[in-house]
Amino acid sequence: MATNKTIRTLRPADFEPLGDQSSAPLLVRPSRSYWQDAWGRLKANKRALVSLYIIIALMIFTFIGPLVWRVDPALQDIDQISIAPGADRRAIVVEPFEAWDGLSGAEGSGFRLVGEPTTQSVRLKWDVMPAAEAYRLYRNIYPPQSLFALGLPLLETNNNQQTAYEDRLDLSPKTYYYSIAALDELGQLTGDYDTLTADVTRVITVNEVRSRGLVENPDALQPGDQVMLKWHPLGTDYLGRDMLARLMAGARVSLFIGLLAPLMFVTFGVLYGATAGFLSGRVDSVMMRFADFVVALPFLLFMILFQVVFGIGPGESGIIPMLIALVILSWPATARLVRGQILQIREEAYVSAARLLGASHNYLILRHMIPNTLGVILVTLTFAVPTAIFTEAFLSFIGMGVAPPTASWGSMSNEGLKTMLTHPHELIFPALMISITVLAFNLLGDGLRDALDAKMRSSE
Repeated sequence: MATNKTIRTLRPADFEPLGDQSSAPLLVRPSRSYWQDAWGRLKANKRALVSLYIIIALMIFTFIGPLVWRVDPALQDIDQISIAPGADRRAIVVEPFEAWDGLSGAEGSGFRLVGEPTTQSVRLKWDVMPAAEAYRLYRNIYPPQSLFALGLPLLETNNNQQTAYEDRLDLSPKTYYYSIAALDELGQLTGDYDTLTADVTRVITVNEVRSRGLVENPDALQPGDQVMLKWHPLGTDYLGRDMLARLMAGARVSLFIGLLAPLMFVTFGVLYGATAGFLSGRVDSVMMRFADFVVALPFLLFMILFQVVFGIGPGESGIIPMLIALVILSWPATARLVRGQILQIREEAYVSAARLLGASHNYLILRHMIPNTLGVILVTLTFAVPTAIFTEAFLSFIGMGVAPPTASWGSMSNEGLKTMLTHPHELIFPALMISITVLAFNLLGDGLRDALDAKMRSSE
């Protein structure tokens, strides 16, 4: 018969006490609260954590930035209009402007420059063209390719003896192409024209240096000296306003709407959804049908109606109508989510126990149900913020939101669109701020949704 190895003969030592050795199961996971677990999962999500840091940096940029960069967002620097970041800021000191008589310093022949072309003026002189009854003078920022692409007409004169012109129209330190074309007795182009290139340099007078406080001792300046104009880290817009200061001012407006409106309609949606879910039955059905009715209302139509009611005319800011429209029309999504959570929680055993102990309806809603839906509420709020910011930017972009000169990212994008081809930085910076903010809030909301999910706790 084979011996069974699993059967062992008991010995007296097997019946002795175990001593200090404990038979209790060891804890393999430290005891942590629900919010500690959620924070740990959020920290493990790198995208959500980076988004949280970006939002914190955005708050610092919005509220602390103006304390550091003390530049008035409405102040115009007319010497630096539509200047890109890193552009040359040097200006040469010259004598105050004096009108040109069209004769002095006009030696030479052909279509020519008289003196150095500066931002004060560009003086042009030409000879009488054969068979020309009149002249038309053009200016272009690109080399003209044909007779019909000479640029912006600056002068048209019927006096064929007028052969000089002084250009002072919105000159910038760049290269211009001037063309003089001959006209016949009917004012039509004869086909005879001449073109020259003018490299305009930026100049400034001592009085302008003194009034702007650019140097400590302006009286020591001499013609030909160089001074540095004010620094604009992100450049200027088409009116010479500092882009960085306007982005900070626009952030306050955008975040005011982006944070205040979601707080208001999410709060209302929570109370509405919690009441409907707790009461259930016919009341719940009626309340949710009303929520479905609100969802079907067109947002733009109400925006227009509110602007009419509040007397908002063309060119005026519609912040208040926008805020009211967002609050009135955006709460049903939150109400639906909270109602679903409440319907689930109200069947839990601890809620039944509280009800048996005599707890009131308000106590059950405020004490047990709403706190247990905070995860859903927080995620909803996080997703509602970028939606409100994007709505403000869209309405301001189409002229129904914040109107110039009040700065907002949407209105700045609208202004930058007009100069997109020549000065792209005026569009890129506000559009970049909108994109980064919306993306950061969306990624953070996505991370919070995963972190606050109770099922994630049980799966660890």
